[in-house]
Amino acid sequence: MATVIPHSPPEQRIARRSLHDEVVERLRDLIVEGELEPGKRVPERVLCERFGISRTPLREALKVLASEGLVELLPNRGAVVAPLTVTELDEIIEVMVTLEGLAGMLAASRMSDAAISEVKALHYEMLACHARADLHSYFKLNQAIHLAIIAGAGNATLVQTYGALNGRVRRFRYMANLSGERWDHAVAEHDEILSALTKRDATLLSRLLSDHLRNKYQHLKQAYQAGVEAAE
Repeated sequence: MATVIPHSPPEQRIARRSLHDEVVERLRDLIVEGELEPGKRVPERVLCERFGISRTPLREALKVLASEGLVELLPNRGAVVAPLTVTELDEIIEVMVTLEGLAGMLAASRMSDAAISEVKALHYEMLACHARADLHSYFKLNQAIHLAIIAGAGNATLVQTYGALNGRVRRFRYMANLSGERWDHAVAEHDEILSALTKRDATLLSRLLSDHLRNKYQHLKQAYQAGVEAAE
């Protein structure tokens, strides 16, 4: 059965002046937030109608998402949202936990005061999104904070490696906050992360960042396994 995605109202259609970036962002959001499900074909015609665009910019955007590991481009089949097994996810998270910890260790001493101030500003914007239960905006700010700390480590190889892996698990990080209780815990953990960064406590920041990702994934994995058992 073909995937049916309702048309967007006119105000959600994409402005031509930033077409490429807008299409990439919209498609990424649809995948991260679960509207386009893993293993399912990307409905190009429906999306073109929804966004008011031709297939050329859509397919260019799909190439970008394929480079991020979010979609697979299959010969004669178009694009499919990339599936990810629990085993693959386990392996990626193991590496990312280490990278987050290393980034915290390095960023504590290498980030400028101005960069830390920017993280603070993002943090308080994120708290406001949490207060009004705006998960979509919260997640974008949350990711911006993590990427700012990764960049603050001042290690190009670390940034590149983390970026490639984060693209593949972005939708799972989003799903981990769908539980209100876990979302509240994540916010509390971010308070501690900001405090450690502000104090430039490298050891504490490293541990908090690693634990934050580990806790998020353990919650998600338990929810996933419970869902599988309920379906059996």
